[in-house]
Amino acid sequence: MLTVELTKQQGDFSLSVQFKMTDSGVMALFGRSGCGKSTIVNLLAGLVSADSGYIKLDDNVLLDTTRRINQPPEHRRIGYVFQDARLFPHYNVEGNLRYGLQRNKQHSVRFQFDTVVQLLGLTPLLLRHTQHLSGGEKQRVALGRALLSQPRLLLLDEPLASLDGVHREELLPYLAEIRDELNIPMIYVSHQFDELLHLATEVLLLQHGQVITQGDLPAISRRPELRSLIGNDALGVVIEGQVQTIDHPSGLAQLAIGDAILNVNIGTLQTGQRLRVQLLARDLILATSMPHGLSVRNIIRGSIVSLTPDEPYAVLVNIDIGGATLVARITTVAASELHLRSGLPIWVLVKTVTLRGHVYPSINRLQQQLT
Repeated sequence: MLTVELTKQQGDFSLSVQFKMTDSGVMALFGRSGCGKSTIVNLLAGLVSADSGYIKLDDNVLLDTTRRINQPPEHRRIGYVFQDARLFPHYNVEGNLRYGLQRNKQHSVRFQFDTVVQLLGLTPLLLRHTQHLSGGEKQRVALGRALLSQPRLLLLDEPLASLDGVHREELLPYLAEIRDELNIPMIYVSHQFDELLHLATEVLLLQHGQVITQGDLPAISRRPELRSLIGNDALGVVIEGQVQTIDHPSGLAQLAIGDAILNVNIGTLQTGQRLRVQLLARDLILATSMPHGLSVRNIIRGSIVSLTPDEPYAVLVNIDIGGATLVARITTVAASELHLRSGLPIWVLVKTVTLRGHVYPSINRLQQQLT
């Protein structure tokens, strides 16, 4: 359990936040540049002093300004991965990793050297010097070094920001592995919503140094406050589903979301796997009767919950599909011509289904090695 209450004045910027993180997983701090994300993680790490506040991690009070408690960074047992890897140039990869172990001399070793090296795919890199590593490789080493310091909390301040698209996609699965396998709470700073779709189990939306709202990703995806951050093109919902069956002759898997079934490409999916689905409002087409003779493979029956005007000249249509709600964005002219209203049965044609990684928690393959 992490409990946080912090205030900080920096020039014209004022931060005042309160939040809790109740379990392991990834809490993403999300908002525009300058909203206070990095300030929060620096306050948690003890790299910046709070004007007032309280930080408690499990049973350990790290900060309590009313009682004049302020543990220094080296005593907080918090791992920190920055935008740039900040590796030691005079050490090779193994030396950088073992430095993390050396920092932990008073506590039991929870994350073993070999386990972390295997998890992050670092075995071929151990003897390399840091100047011969790619950006993604450097960040993997930085992650390993932070984990080997045996932290109780891992802070990641935009660890993908300095990487190009290819290396960014390479590193995301490793971050997901850490989330799933090591059972360590992580706070992840980002202003890229796509990264949250892959990693976050909980989201803290920030604006002007304040917490706007907090919740799991499916709930946050429907919040109007999110739209101002991600824009109309990314407007939609994130839904958690489960693979029911796999049909190899067709190359399609059947994914249950609410009472509906979506057909998606098999890829590497397995029966029973839980994953996130992103359905964008612009990719949904509505019909008032069952359509026929179409190439679209996904047609879902539901009922309209509500219609909300959305300027200019558009309407947001919320549709219940039994245990899940979709959002479609159509023109006001189309809504009028179709005579849409609350309670009306509706058929939703889904043009594109985007899969966004599996749902946490998964089966921990390495957990037995860590306990």
